[in-house]
This record gives sequence, structure tokens and C-alpha cells, in this order.
Amino acid sequence: MGNSVIEILSDQQVGELYELFSKEWWTRNRKREEIEVMIENSTVTVGILSEETGELIGFGRAISDKIFRAFIFDVIVRDSFRDKGIGQLVVQALCQHPDLHHTERIELYCPERLIPYYEKLGFSTEVNGSCLMRKIK
Repeated sequence: MGNSVIEILSDQQVGELYELFSKEWWTRNRKREEIEVMIENSTVTVGILSEETGELIGFGRAISDKIFRAFIFDVIVRDSFRDKGIGQLVVQALCQHPDLHHTERIELYCPERLIPYYEKLGFSTEVNGSCLMRKIK
């Protein structure tokens, strides 16, 4: 049967996502209430549920205008499920989602060590002279 792909997270699954986020350096300071707002305001969210336990083992989200640009954020996989294709499943489910399928460009940013991983999924570091800029509040 395989793992399940979901688009809407239950209250319990939001709690499981909070727990996943609490273990990573880049998401550990997020509060549950902030995660709820994040999910509500994302264009697309994707969760992966374990076929054995039903627990949330992967997650990702995207923000998009649904025609020109989409940006993928927060692709995360439970430690015990890494290197089993779960991250790839998350990214593919996001990119193939009806709201993003015809989007001209789908972008993301990642640590340098993950560039080869995302290149295998069709992403490129060639961004035609563009660079990421950030304003921190």
C-alpha cells in the first residue's frame, strides 16, 4: 500500500509536525501557534504518513501565485525515515500538486550539502544572476 500523502493536517498531526520541527536547528524555535498560522497561510502543504503507524514522517509546504512562481519551504523528514525516499515524495507531491503543476518556476533554498540531492529532483543552482536576499525583523 505504501505511505499516505495528505494535504490537510489534523490537530494531532500538527502536534507531530511541531515535534519534528523541535528537533532541527532551523525550525526548533517555532511555537505551535506559529506553525498553525504557517500552515493556514501556505498555498500547498503536504504531509507523509507512515503506512505502519500512521504518524507524520515527512512534511513540506509551498507559497505561490499559482502561475509564475512558487517557493518550497520546510521540507522535513523524521530521522528514522531518512534515506527512504520520503523527502523525494514530499517534493514530488508539492511540484505535482494541481495548484503548482503549471507554475513557471518552483524554487527553494537549502544548505549547500543538499544541492546534489535537489539537483537529482530537477532543481538547479543556475538562477540567471539572481541571488537570495533577506530582511530580518
